[in-house]
Amino acid sequence: MNALAEPREIHGGCHCGNIGFVFTWPGGPTIPVRACGCAFCQKHGAVWTSHPDGAVRLDVTDEAQLNRYRFGTATADFHVCRTCGVAPIVTSAHDGDLYAVVNVKTFEDVDAADLDMSPADFDGESVDDRLARRKRNWTPVVLPKAES
Repeated sequence: MNALAEPREIHGGCHCGNIGFVFTWPGGPTIPVRACGCAFCQKHGAVWTSHPDGAVRLDVTDEAQLNRYRFGTATADFHVCRTCGVAPIVTSAHDGDLYAVVNVKTFEDVDAADLDMSPADFDGESVDDRLARRKRNWTPVVLPKAES
């Protein structure tokens, strides 16, 4: 974690509340966000952020109302709520670990002035390069502990 600033917990999720997350941002006054140029993100207005030193805890109330959508290279799962249609998080598995980006449009407690947006285009990236970039830049997912 960044020693210069306090970590910050950011809550987010879909409109109906079925898919929620807590994103631990490791610090810094602004959050860099990427407006992805792919057709899915463009059509959904999704804008993403991640931090390799952060953490994401994903909470799903009703798994039956969660749709995992894959397209293109089929190496990432867009978590889309079947009830309200919102995609608050994308996950990708690599080398046995799970990584995520979160949709800043689904944040519940962040001022838009705290976001620093830039475009992103990953067309032409090989699958291996894409997975390596995700492992390097995306946020590790912390899975909830199983209840005993």
